[in-house]
Amino acid sequence: MSLRPETNAIRIQVERTPEMEHAVPLFLTSSFCFEQAEDMRAAFADETDDNIYSRFSNPNVREFVDKICSLEGAEAGYATASGMSAVFSSFMALLRQGDHMLACNAVFGSTHTVIAKYLSRFGIDYTYVSATATEEEWKAAIRPSTKMIYVESPTNPGLEILDISMLSRISKENNIILNVDNCFATPACQQPIALGADLVVHSATKWIDGQGRVLGGVVVGKKELIHEIYLFCRSTGPALSPFNAWVLSKSLETLFVRMEKHAANALYIAQRLETHPAIAQLRYPFLPSHPQYAIAQQQMKNGGGIVCFELKGGLEAGKKFLNGLKLLSLTANLGDTRSIASHPASTTHAKLSEAERNAVNITPGLIRISVGLEHSDDVLEDILQALNAS
Repeated sequence: MSLRPETNAIRIQVERTPEMEHAVPLFLTSSFCFEQAEDMRAAFADETDDNIYSRFSNPNVREFVDKICSLEGAEAGYATASGMSAVFSSFMALLRQGDHMLACNAVFGSTHTVIAKYLSRFGIDYTYVSATATEEEWKAAIRPSTKMIYVESPTNPGLEILDISMLSRISKENNIILNVDNCFATPACQQPIALGADLVVHSATKWIDGQGRVLGGVVVGKKELIHEIYLFCRSTGPALSPFNAWVLSKSLETLFVRMEKHAANALYIAQRLETHPAIAQLRYPFLPSHPQYAIAQQQMKNGGGIVCFELKGGLEAGKKFLNGLKLLSLTANLGDTRSIASHPASTTHAKLSEAERNAVNITPGLIRISVGLEHSDDVLEDILQALNAS
């Protein structure tokens, strides 16, 4: 029986134990037992898929990965302890000394640190390409040693939308791995593999958990690529804990209904703030004013739960706005049931130079709103009173 993604997010489960439980139990164990020495030998020889050690595999983790693979249309996957360990593992397992990576210049701050500071220590070079670059500009940046294209879409925090199908054409023409961070959209909104991506990474800490409770990451995609990532992670140890996997798997059961509400709230707020006199520019993927609105309409089911805007008063206006909020939380996260406001230039992207921030439109007055599941008018009214106070 072929089931739809919304159903698979709920019904994919590990095998029921003899206790006949309805909800999946927690498998809080570091290791697993074998009936015979031969069974143990075969497992270590990769002749069977038997569990050996929770750093390698665990039933709770397997269930979570199976669900993400189903939702993303992926052949295989591996879950990690955090989103950044998923990103880093997808680089280090597949790139080697002398390789070159192309990356969108608008990436999460910690991802930028990994790319710009640490990859060079392993002899891996990189080139940033503008998030608004044309197909010709992406092609011009390719070298004979280019082995991966890495992008976010939508980007964090500026919400640029990259044409994944276009990047897929370029990648396939040049035998390059296309690696897409789908954290902001989630598989409930966008499936990069269906658009031609080879790998998809997530910080499951964000919308996938949806309640700000646990850390987690996952990378899914082509089986042969995931196998290399699995081997790297099996030896280096960034494994997702069984408890966090259990929480995240349960969270996926409500992902689709949550993201519909997040997106509806975000669009409502974006429409009502777009012409506010204190705002120089507002960006949301499903507003016609968004520069890549047409691409967003083609590859996304909705605009997601993030709204960003630039205050006319710059840094001082941003400080006053954040300090004036009464309902929204100030915290280093996004994708929560509770709405969150942040100032990227002084927090998530503070490690970038001023020139680097300006290149990706992270201005001193930029505010990022992660729109939660509260009543949309309550969120809007808090933003409006803080804007008026600033």
